[in-house]
Amino acid sequence: MNRIEFLRNSAIATGAVLTGSALNMDAKPLVNNSGSVAGKTFQMDYAPHEGMFAGHAGQSFLDQIQFMYDQGFRSIEDNGYLGRSKEEQTKIGDLLAKLGMRMGVFVVDGGENWKTSLTTGKKEFKDKFVETCHRSVEAAKRCNAKWLTVVPGFYERKLPYGIQMANVVDAMRAGAEIFEPHGLIMVLETLSDTPELFLQQTHETYSVCKAVNSPACKILFDIYHMQRTEGNLMVNIDRCWEEIAYFQIGDNPGRKEPGTGEINYKNIFRHLHQKGYKGVMGMEHGNSIKGKEGELRVIQAYREADNFSD
Repeated sequence: MNRIEFLRNSAIATGAVLTGSALNMDAKPLVNNSGSVAGKTFQMDYAPHEGMFAGHAGQSFLDQIQFMYDQGFRSIEDNGYLGRSKEEQTKIGDLLAKLGMRMGVFVVDGGENWKTSLTTGKKEFKDKFVETCHRSVEAAKRCNAKWLTVVPGFYERKLPYGIQMANVVDAMRAGAEIFEPHGLIMVLETLSDTPELFLQQTHETYSVCKAVNSPACKILFDIYHMQRTEGNLMVNIDRCWEEIAYFQIGDNPGRKEPGTGEINYKNIFRHLHQKGYKGVMGMEHGNSIKGKEGELRVIQAYREADNFSD
């Protein structure tokens, strides 16, 4: 039994409302490097993360990447990539190269201190950030990564906003000086997890990127977070377009796959496609249904949202 037949039978066995056409299994097939039939490549470059399809692919991240490829995905995300061993990083990079897949973002993670303290301007925190940027350059080479997530951190309530902004810009310029010669792009993520985070809306992140004035410092527009903090998604995307280098996906409320909340992802994907976006779309969300049924539902959701040409 090939993988496509297995998926069809699994959907029936679990009682999921998933037909061959719903999963787009009847679309023109591809053939992957192992010779097995693969799912049709999506119009946009969606990037799953580790564990999203572990029910079907098993616990090995390498096997999961192969499964992602077989379903038509052509990129991955791995926030915790920097924390993996050099050997594991190399294996991931080798498999991505073999399959012709792209590496999406990983986090420039130097620990909680710099995450919460770049607004302060303290030397020890900036030094830790710079050290982590250098380490990230070497890690990126092992998987041909291009984008790296950076979070400036929490407000420093003892300092005026303008001073904090200047401190963040200063730190981002230091990072850009490290990344720019290597063609790497740090993407600043505006978050909604807590009101204590310094960057709350896209216009603030846009201001930082304009001040840094480097191709190595751009915006990560996380659609889930921006729906929570500001809405008006397509208008704000257009306003900040020249500084946006990366998108992430998650429906709201719940931060699950498209179709589970209030965001019209088919319209957003169409909008980005019409604007000529060719970058990665990180699937930074959970599965709304547990187990294999939920994994098939995620694939179906992206087939439905990606069908925006009609």
